[in-house]
Amino acid sequence: MKFRALLTSTREGIQGIIRHPLVTLASFTTILLMLLLMSVFLLFSANARYITKRVAQQPPIEVYMKLESTQAERDVVISYLDQNNQWIIEYEQRTPEQNYLWFRENLGESASILDNFDYMTYLPYTFHIRLIDPSYADEFGMNMRAIPGVNKVLIESRVMDFLSMTGRWVNIGTFVAFSVLLLIAMFIISNMVRISVYSRSAEISIMKFVGATSGYIRLPYIIEGLFVGMVSAVGAWAIAYFTYQQVFDIMMANVNATSFYALLPIQSLSHWVMIMCLVTGMLIGGLGSAVSVRKYVKV
Repeated sequence: MKFRALLTSTREGIQGIIRHPLVTLASFTTILLMLLLMSVFLLFSANARYITKRVAQQPPIEVYMKLESTQAERDVVISYLDQNNQWIIEYEQRTPEQNYLWFRENLGESASILDNFDYMTYLPYTFHIRLIDPSYADEFGMNMRAIPGVNKVLIESRVMDFLSMTGRWVNIGTFVAFSVLLLIAMFIISNMVRISVYSRSAEISIMKFVGATSGYIRLPYIIEGLFVGMVSAVGAWAIAYFTYQQVFDIMMANVNATSFYALLPIQSLSHWVMIMCLVTGMLIGGLGSAVSVRKYVKV
């Protein structure tokens, strides 16, 4: 009997969606936009964490010597690093040949473009340095630039700081927009339930008269909200999936997959985003309907 009651409630919930297409469309669109925004946030956050992790694997400070630098000038740099080892975890000096081989390795299948490249003429000596505390990076970089023979100092932590700051602002913006859309979705779902209740007021009165339980009367409206949330989740996931795939193809056209700034492929994210969309969409739809049905269906 309980299974038959569930089937009946499911059928009535779907019929309620069909009976009020405009309200259903408004609910679907609002939840879809909210979930799409959440999907964009999830995809951005996943890529920001991935890129930050890859960049963090590189030395936070890279010192490039001038092409015409002498061994004496490089010895001054080594002496400075040894004297300030309280700031440094480790450092490595790379010759032009080592830098050339590193470039070839990172180019992967495109490494042939560097064949016959005169690296001794065009590539400098470099120092790759890891600091104990990244907060020393700016002061340390300024001191390194003052050493004769140093051409430039790159501080990779700025990339990570930028990604971190961007991620925080995206989180704040997403939270605000998500909250506004959530309130709109709950309001529209509430109206959807209220219209459905009014349209079935005579039927509900008869069900009350014959002794139907409150759960039996309310269940179709909750199923209605769950169904709208589920369809919205699938729609948001599909839009996010195909849009991200297009963005991925464009941005990765000239970027090697092994690059530190390569994006994550959609295949590694799609299942995770789908689960988040389904859980959130059905929770919003079901919870919104459950709250509203207690307000409008007095049993």
